[in-house]
Amino acid sequence: MHRFCGILPAAVTPVDTEERFNKQAFQDLLRRLYGAGVHGVYVCGQTGEGPQQPAEQRMRVADAALAVTPQGKQVIVHVGAVSTREAIALAQHASRAGAAAVSSLPPFGVYSFAEIRDYYRAIAEAASVPLLVYYFTPLAGGMTHLDQLLELCALPNVAGLKFTDSDMYKLSELVRSGASVFNGSDEMLSAGLLRGAHGGIGSIYNLVPEMFVELYDLAMAGKWAEASALQDRINDLIRIILRYPVTPAVKTLLNWSGIDCGRCLRPRRDLTADELRDLRACLASTPFAERFGCADVTA
Repeated sequence: MHRFCGILPAAVTPVDTEERFNKQAFQDLLRRLYGAGVHGVYVCGQTGEGPQQPAEQRMRVADAALAVTPQGKQVIVHVGAVSTREAIALAQHASRAGAAAVSSLPPFGVYSFAEIRDYYRAIAEAASVPLLVYYFTPLAGGMTHLDQLLELCALPNVAGLKFTDSDMYKLSELVRSGASVFNGSDEMLSAGLLRGAHGGIGSIYNLVPEMFVELYDLAMAGKWAEASALQDRINDLIRIILRYPVTPAVKTLLNWSGIDCGRCLRPRRDLTADELRDLRACLASTPFAERFGCADVTA
């Protein structure tokens, strides 16, 4: 069994009306996720709106996650920041707090590959737990080529990466190199696992965690036809969510399911009144209607 593996929701960060961290709602969400059998959580990433939060609050989110995480589960803390100094401080805090690993997007801005490599090297050297690179195509900047990703994964204390891209050849080559690879495209988890990914990290996992756990279990058992069929059922929900800004839609659905996650942090907008009505109507005729309180809505 690979050291880093399994289903890790990219947990949202609930906030109150003043955009302050709502610890109780966050821990309620994590207890629900762990109750569904997930293997850990990924906190303060893009879905968790880590880059929009001050460093002190991000540290409190990490602490809150670790406080309710059962033994044997893995918390991976995203520490990406505008400055290397802040990313290092976040990585050192997560290491001391007991995270299984830290992770980071490339530095925010336009940088050369050499600058990006130095950024990851500095975080990896400062952390006392392994680092996972976060490869997300729209924000990849100067680290788009397979050789560059392999070079980053070969840095001391870099264990692998979260891979959010549709290039399954590139994913499989990273797996073959010995890197720990988490599939990051929720709608393609079964494909990523088929090509050797060790697990998945994703936003929609917040909403239907048990379905992603089941898909992972089917894949690990080599039951690929059943895994593909389950992916199709998950994608019925994803297809609806992709009609809207994803993070606001995920938070809205969590709110409707009984976890008070609040709104997204500005400048990210809320769903409009028309979008909320349309979302309810779209879900009303699906198997997800009751889960999100939409069963009494007619399209």
